[in-house]
Amino acid sequence: MSRVSATSMGLLKRMMASTIALASPHMRELGIRFVSVEHGIAVAVVSYRPELVGDPTTGILHGGVVTSLLDSTAGAAVFSALPAPTPIATLDLRIDYLRPSTPEAALYARVECYKLTHNIAFTRGTAYNVDEGDPVASMAATFMLHTQATRPAQGGDG
Repeated sequence: MSRVSATSMGLLKRMMASTIALASPHMRELGIRFVSVEHGIAVAVVSYRPELVGDPTTGILHGGVVTSLLDSTAGAAVFSALPAPTPIATLDLRIDYLRPSTPEAALYARVECYKLTHNIAFTRGTAYNVDEGDPVASMAATFMLHTQATRPAQGGDG
């Protein structure tokens, strides 16, 4: 692949990740934005908002926000590692919560897709506020590749 083609492919993959974030109602509602997506590594951020807090007495973000951010960022990392766009689905997701997110601070996620097989992608990453060396959570996830979306059956007797 020529240098221009590789650069164009990187731009295309970053645009795809941003488009997915805008097209997904869940990601859009959380306000997930991609900071960078390239060569199997994605970085995303969720800005602190009071409606994302899990415990109003502490101001700490809800664990579901952390989970969604890591899962979404992992998906973008997989997309950026694939040679061509293909449907994917989260197969397994493990998150270890290491400390509470800092109240009123943005939450970042950095995820790497470190291995691709024909059918599975393997990822690992962290969520953090300011310093990646002081993570809020660590994660490992696998994604099934080449999935096909299907619509639920219409009508029917049960």
